Amino acid sequence: MTFYGLALFCAVYALAVASPGPGVAAVVARSLVRGVRGAPAFIAGFLVGDLIWFVVAVTGLAALAQTASALFAAVKYAGALYLLYLAWRMWTTPATSADVVPDRHADDSSQRPSRLFLGSLALTMGNPKTMVFFLALLPTVVHLEALSVTGFVEITAVIAVVLPAVLGAYVIAAARARRLLQNPRAVRLVNRSGATVMAGAAIAVARS
Repeated sequence: MTFYGLALFCAVYALAVASPGPGVAAVVARSLVRGVRGAPAFIAGFLVGDLIWFVVAVTGLAALAQTASALFAAVKYAGALYLLYLAWRMWTTPATSADVVPDRHADDSSQRPSRLFLGSLALTMGNPKTMVFFLALLPTVVHLEALSVTGFVEITAVIAVVLPAVLGAYVIAAARARRLLQNPRAVRLVNRSGATVMAGAAIAVARS
């Protein structure tokens, strides 16, 4: 794959990842409430999901993915339900300052790395924005039918670098914004605003 082609894919993919959507909304909303806690596992789910969609597009399974509507509808609704569950947890989070972490967070099963990973993976697999990019837009940027093994590895490496970098920037920005909050009333407002955004993302996924 040429340097120009790889650079073009990198730019287009970075814009796709950074553009507003259910995934970005989930990352920002969760980070406003939880900070960076659990962020690596949460982002890893998005990364694996994108890599799966990339493999599907490259191996010519796009038509199968589009026809397996029942399976992907089930995955989509599972992701939406997970977002609603996270929204409920955010809404009920105690309004403490950012410097104080309630003891119950340590035992919060919804924040276990495995659940965070599976939740964001399900969200990615059912996210219409991700499906549109890999099944419709990607072939216009990369000639998949002529993609070599080297090109496949290069694009995989770009995905593995760009997605964590972009979503990580959202996490850091949201976490820093939360650290500025010391007033419990302000923290409660952020928690419930994040819950509202998360619930809105769930509804957007379910209705797509």
